[in-house]
Amino acid sequence: MTAARNEVVALPARAVDRAIRLYQERLSPRKGWSCAYGVAHGDATCSGAVREIIARRGLVRGSVPVVLQLLACYQAASMLRQHNVQGVCCCGGIPIPFKF
Repeated sequence: MTAARNEVVALPARAVDRAIRLYQERLSPRKGWSCAYGVAHGDATCSGAVREIIARRGLVRGSVPVVLQLLACYQAASMLRQHNVQGVCCCGGIPIPFKF
């Protein structure tokens, strides 16, 4: 692949990375809860894991691992709900009470 082609392929991945970074810096601290995956496993949050996956694999090759990460977050949220753990969410249709 030529350098110009590599640059064109990398642009969308960089845009997604920038969007996730803005989410982590601006929105995530205000939402009022933590990533269920991070809480359950003491590991990176989903947004951090997704940024790493995209950085390593790109958008196309990283799409399956990203979906698997979000499914793992959903499973972690289900497990934590069974133990009445409060203050966690899963990626999904949860209304976000932002704290500004």
